[in-house]
Amino acid sequence: MNKRGFTLTNIILLLTLAASAFSLPKQVADTSINAYNVRWDTPGPGSAQSMPLGNGDIGLNVWVEKNGDLLFYISKTDAWGGEPDAQKDPWMKQGGILMKLGAIRVSVSANPLAKSSVFRQVLQLSNGEITVQEGEGASAVNFRVWVDANHPVIRVETKSAGAATVSVKLENWRAGLTDTVLNGQKNRVAWYHHNAATADAHLANLTFGAVIKGDGLVNKDNATLQSGRAVTAQLISIYPLTAIAGSGSQWLTQLETQANQIEKLKLAQTRKAHQQWWQQFWQRSHIFVSGDEQARQVTQGYVLQRFVTACAGRGAYPVKFNGSIFVVDNPAKNENADYRAWGGQYWFQNTRAMYWPRLMAGDFDMMLPLFKMYANILPANAVQVQQFYHHGGAYFAETSPFWGGLTYTGPEVKANYTAHYFTPILELSMMMLDYYEYTGDTTFARKTLLPVATAGLQFFDEHFSRDSTGKLLLDPDNAIEMFWKVHNPAPDIAGLHAVLSRLMALPAGMVDSKTLAQWQKFYSELPPLPIATDNGKTTLLPYTGPQTAQSSNSENPELYAIYPFRLYGLGKPGLDVAVNTFNARKQRAKGCWVQDPIQAAMIGDAGVAKDYVSYAFARKDPGLKFPAFWDKGNDYGPDEDNGGNGENGLQQMLMQADGKKIMLLPAWPAGWDASFKLNAPYNTTVEGKVINGKLTGLKVSPASRMADVVDMSKH
Repeated sequence: MNKRGFTLTNIILLLTLAASAFSLPKQVADTSINAYNVRWDTPGPGSAQSMPLGNGDIGLNVWVEKNGDLLFYISKTDAWGGEPDAQKDPWMKQGGILMKLGAIRVSVSANPLAKSSVFRQVLQLSNGEITVQEGEGASAVNFRVWVDANHPVIRVETKSAGAATVSVKLENWRAGLTDTVLNGQKNRVAWYHHNAATADAHLANLTFGAVIKGDGLVNKDNATLQSGRAVTAQLISIYPLTAIAGSGSQWLTQLETQANQIEKLKLAQTRKAHQQWWQQFWQRSHIFVSGDEQARQVTQGYVLQRFVTACAGRGAYPVKFNGSIFVVDNPAKNENADYRAWGGQYWFQNTRAMYWPRLMAGDFDMMLPLFKMYANILPANAVQVQQFYHHGGAYFAETSPFWGGLTYTGPEVKANYTAHYFTPILELSMMMLDYYEYTGDTTFARKTLLPVATAGLQFFDEHFSRDSTGKLLLDPDNAIEMFWKVHNPAPDIAGLHAVLSRLMALPAGMVDSKTLAQWQKFYSELPPLPIATDNGKTTLLPYTGPQTAQSSNSENPELYAIYPFRLYGLGKPGLDVAVNTFNARKQRAKGCWVQDPIQAAMIGDAGVAKDYVSYAFARKDPGLKFPAFWDKGNDYGPDEDNGGNGENGLQQMLMQADGKKIMLLPAWPAGWDASFKLNAPYNTTVEGKVINGKLTGLKVSPASRMADVVDMSKH
């Protein structure tokens, strides 16, 4: 009886479980970073089929050719060269060219793929390395490639089942043209690119290149090293350097000193420290979304975009929107990996997309190259403003090389996309204010934030006159790139209101009383945002006055009051105005630098935010194999704006901060679950899960900040 009853119970249980298996439950998020490793089972054949790797300054595009050779391009965030393609693209004439250092080919004889189809190339996210397996059994060959997170060195480790000859060769398409491969080197390959002293002053004598070395490797020729005997394991080390040097020999002396210091370190210890850096990086924050295949694709896109940014985000200069340091060849257009559309200049509207998401991600170290570049630009720009406009202050041109400069062509700036475009210094000030609010870094606030923000406000105060009522008259002034030389454009008015109000609220003693009084007076002179009312609905306008200006781009300037300047949004007065304005927007394109996913989240529109974020993380370049090399859109591939705006939009869907208030699930769509850890202002982290639209497992650190958390799913 008991035995029979037990059996029937189990049969019923099994039938119940079987029935539930056919109900297609929601997918559960895999919260292991390695679940999003990129795995390939076919090689190459070229750089378009490469994986990115890097240590924040030195970058690699890694692929394997069908003959089993491992290849990679080397790039660096400060490898600024001359103008080899200036005649092809006018933008390449300005701002220098962010060049590759060259290509490296590693061969292990004989080709393990000749007799076996076994191949696996894996991007190991948690350790920041790429592993390659070729062949099997007695002919198997394995590679491990990593760029030391803590030192300027590239490591390639080879292992083969049997003794084999290993060779490493420099392949440089500029050798003998603008690059020099050194002769007579003993057991090493050395090469460099040297900008002549007659080049632009900011590029003159800039020299970059590398040395290749490895125990047991001897020169076959000036560009090739080969193992002196057959080996089963080989370490190849490549030491890149960019430096100001009057000659190649001076550069080489600096590089030798740097390499010698690294060679004193034990490989195993540096590898362990490298892996620990990456593991700590992934512990800063995460977002894993589940519910359907689209949710998994969004998670993969978010994880991989953050990885790509980390590979290029800790160098001497900010990430380039048009390819970062991972540009590849485009044989169809006869473009090599030195070429990128829109050239070497920094475009603020495009560059910002990769940097706003660093706040919630907790990647504060990656924001510093952006802040440093603009802080360094500030003094020379202030001099130019005085010389040209005859007043104080400074602004940052929308488009400029890394050394700055203003956009003007004569006694009066002509009307064009950027000539009367003064917004970037306001948005950068807003970002710097956030950085200070998140980190509490008072040294940064005093030495970087305040000089930049003060110069920007002084420019607007002294550059523009006042109207008959005593209010600031921004005319002529561009409404970003959309409307040229208009009256009181919304982005600048919103920026001035937002930045001034936050600066005046800084802790006592940070700003002197004279400056504070000037800001208070200036704030009282700011005009209101331009608005219109139609059929009882109020909307924001892109500029004041008759809306007759010709549009010149596909942007919505009126929405800058929602993002990036956050005058309107959830929990703030006038949310209906923001919603009306967003719903009435004329430009509705998706992807690239479009800000709609962020603005949608900030007004609580979960449907639009989900749609745009999903689109951004699905927009892989069809000609590139890596799933987070985004389609060029309006720019150049691999585009960085798709991923950056996708990151930002997804973060804002989960969490928004306004002062000390932390709003969770402000725009989270039905049908998606999540596991997340994000950073908030005042050195705060917020962790939790979203299950069936409900917030669970909430953990806030420090615990005292729990009082500032608002669960928007309950409102």
